[in-house]
Parts: sequence; C-alpha cells; structure tokens
Amino acid sequence: MARPTTQVLTLLELLQSGGIRTRTELAGRLGVDERTVRRYVDHLTDLGVPVESVRGRYGGYRLGPGYRMPPLMLDDDEALAVLLGLVAGHRAGLMTAASTAGETASAKIRRVLPDRVARRLDSVLGSLAFTAPPGELAAPDAAVLLTLADAVRHHRPVSLRYTAAGGRRSERTLHPYGLVSHSARWYVTGADPGIGEERTFRLDRIADARALPGSFEPPPGLDPAQRVLSGFATAAYRHHVILRVQGTTGQIRARLPASIATIDEPPPAEHSPGSEPPSTADSHASRWHRVEVRAERLDWLPPLLASLDLPFAIEQPDELRELVVAFADRLRAFATKR
Repeated sequence: MARPTTQVLTLLELLQSGGIRTRTELAGRLGVDERTVRRYVDHLTDLGVPVESVRGRYGGYRLGPGYRMPPLMLDDDEALAVLLGLVAGHRAGLMTAASTAGETASAKIRRVLPDRVARRLDSVLGSLAFTAPPGELAAPDAAVLLTLADAVRHHRPVSLRYTAAGGRRSERTLHPYGLVSHSARWYVTGADPGIGEERTFRLDRIADARALPGSFEPPPGLDPAQRVLSGFATAAYRHHVILRVQGTTGQIRARLPASIATIDEPPPAEHSPGSEPPSTADSHASRWHRVEVRAERLDWLPPLLASLDLPFAIEQPDELRELVVAFADRLRAFATKR
C-alpha cells in the first residue's frame, strides 16, 4: 500500500495537470475513498498549496492559477522514458544547435532522482548498443525552431534569412505550413507569397526567423511531411528518369519511397455494362504505373530496379538502359563463376 506522503504528492501531480478533478475521479486514481481525498487536500492546504474547492454537480478540486510545484517527481518508468527520449532524440537529429542542452537536461534529471532509481537508469543506458552511429548533421537554432513553430500554429507569415546549398544568401517571406523531421534533418515547408509557389527550407540553413504582421489560411487537407517528401522526389537534378513498372503501388513504394519517386496511379479498370464490377482484390492487382525519378547520378538505380523484382520498362534516359544491361551482365558473370 502506498504511503500517505506518496499519495499526497501524487494528488498534487494530478491537480497540476490542469482542470477540475472530481472527488470520485481522484479517489479512483489514488485507490482511496473520497473522505481520504479530502484529508489529502487538507494536507496540501496546510503546506501552502492553493487547492480550490469547486462546488456544483461537476465540482471537485483544482489548483489556484499560476501555481507550480518546483521539485521534479518521476517514478522509475517516467524517468526512464524521459532519459531514453533524450538519447533517442540526440541520435535521430532531433536536437537544436545548442547540442549540450540534452546533456544538461539529462544531468538535471539525474540529480533529483533517488540514488536507487538513478543507478538502475545508468545500468539501462550503459548497456544500450546502437546499430548506427549518431548523426553529425547540423542542427537548427533553437530560436529559429521556436519562432517557426509558433508561426505554424498561429498561421503567421515569417521572414527568413536563408543560405542555399551553393552559398547564395537571400531573405524570404514564407507562409509556413509545418515542421518536418526527415533523415536526421529539420525542414519547414510552406508557400512563398512573392513567387506564388511552395518551398521547403532546411532549418540549419536559416540564420534568422522573424514573425510578420498578418495571417494566412493554409490549404485544406494539408500534409507537411508528404509535401517535403514529394519535394525531394521532384527537385531539379541532372537526370530525369521515366519508368513504367508493373505491380501494385505498395510493391513499388517498398523500394521507391515518396522521397525518391513519384508514381502516377493508372485509371481504374472499366467493366462492361451488365458485368460484375471488379472486386477489391482485382482493383489492387498488378498494373502498369508511370514512375518518375530525378537523380544526380544513375549508378545506384540498376541494383534498385533489380531489387524491385517486378517487370519494368525504361522510357528515358538511354544511359540508364545501358547501365541496367551492364549490371545484368555482371550478375550473370558472377552467377556462372565456380
């Protein structure tokens, strides 16, 4: 059975989460009766915690406005979740340019944990092994990230100072639709009202972001992550590859994700009048799809196309056909060696 002191602190945590908590709800969460809940509330009041009693049919208890309990109180599972989240965020690139923030936050959490819990967490973190090294990619500035996040939430335009890959600097106005994390990098996608087109920018290349007066209305059915991925697939590269691939969309996407290729869905199969419409299984059967890929180099495409294990035809460029034939000849030669 939990000690009364622990129960009182748990009650405080529940009240700090906001809103009005009924006596019945608190009694159920604490595993006590409503009379005991009232006694715990009296303990908090004696300690100077401003617990307000709300009358009425849906009455209960709530904390007075502005009150926050300074000490951090985490049980074993909560502490482990927080520390593992910091480790995973660092390795996945989900950190700001202040790269020490994760380390200092972790140190602060450990300092307030009981020795028993801290030792157990150190054992878990010390025994972890990762199959891939942590990313060394540039991280965004915290002020830029927070400004853009606020602009996305409140639909405010922003002014950006941006440095492109070639080193060219510019100042842009953006209507930001959303923030996206992809392959250990942060991106913001939105519309550039000056040119009337959508744009995606890497956050680590943004030197400054300032909110501008006014507001905008984002398009309906917005999917920022999909917009970033499709932007990668349609970016201007040296080679424009057009393929026709026979298979289901799922089979093709397994090897050619949205960040690499765009896929044109074929029109649904027609059926003659009086005949049964095609079944769901038939509608998802293998069909020829038009697939477009833009790439700076072509040498990585032949093995990728071979891994599709689906019939395909190359419409352009001719250079890719030659590379595919050469790759097939090499495979044939390797397979016949003894």
